[in-house]
Amino acid sequence: MARTVRDIPPPLELACLSALWSLQEANVRSVQQIVAQSRPLAYTTIMTVLDRLVRKGKLTRRKVGRSFVYAPSQTRDTLRKAAVRELVDGYFDGSEANLVEFLNGKTPLASAPAPSVEPEHRIDTALL
Repeated sequence: MARTVRDIPPPLELACLSALWSLQEANVRSVQQIVAQSRPLAYTTIMTVLDRLVRKGKLTRRKVGRSFVYAPSQTRDTLRKAAVRELVDGYFDGSEANLVEFLNGKTPLASAPAPSVEPEHRIDTALL
């Protein structure tokens, strides 16, 4: 099965992206110093994460002297839009109106009856 690149990065990749959004461009050491404020990680770990983000197309890099300088290839708002789209599609049946109602304290999804499952289609949790 082929793996697809998710639009929403996992937490460590997001921490590195956040550091680069604040710095605009930086080397591995600078990103590591910012990320280390919340998660003390090795230089090589940050280097691997940044390399992965380059391969995914989330960052660009250029050689400066003996090291690379990284820069985000998409804005924070672009990623926010993708995250909200994934949230709406996954939890609100693709409806922005359902999300707005939920945020306003109205829960139309919770008031809908749960779909019934035929006994022969249920999983016997005792076997799990």
